[in-house]
Amino acid sequence: MADSTTLDFPSVQAILTSEGVEAHAAEIHGVLTGLISAGFEFESNDYIAMVNDMLNNAEGLPVSVKSLVKDMYSDIWQKILDDSYSFQLMLPDDDDSIVERGHALGKWVQGFNLGFGLQQTKNAVFSEDVKEVLTDFGEIANLSDEMEENEDTEQAYFEIAEYVRISALLCFTELGAPPAPQDKAETLH
Repeated sequence: MADSTTLDFPSVQAILTSEGVEAHAAEIHGVLTGLISAGFEFESNDYIAMVNDMLNNAEGLPVSVKSLVKDMYSDIWQKILDDSYSFQLMLPDDDDSIVERGHALGKWVQGFNLGFGLQQTKNAVFSEDVKEVLTDFGEIANLSDEMEENEDTEQAYFEIAEYVRISALLCFTELGAPPAPQDKAETLH
């Protein structure tokens, strides 16, 4: 079992790459967060199959990647339920180029939109807030990779990333299905 400190972008991306899985760590994290924010139940294991379908043309994920996805899943739950809002997007470190980080943020949001869409039924009724988030996320997912390395871009990146983080929490607050209290102690620790 990987300890939670290895669940950062570079470590996760390294495992994916070493296993030959052509996937972006940010996107997988986004998909899982999207599912969870849209009301996916903690106890359900379908997410493994969903990620599998998305990533590997359904050929079955390597064991190490499966366990990585499981770790990410429980890590997201743990942080999204945390009262101190410790939930963070899985993105490259600040010392990576703004182009890489911007690309990863776009991938994260694309993943979120996908996961959210998979979980939500067509007739779901959303509040104006959630509708607005989904509209914004549609635009953010299409952000250009043509980013210039400058202060303005840096500032914009941080603002968008923070907006995305808070918006994911907002969707979860409205639509999420937190595990029953008695399960929480056993499953999250």
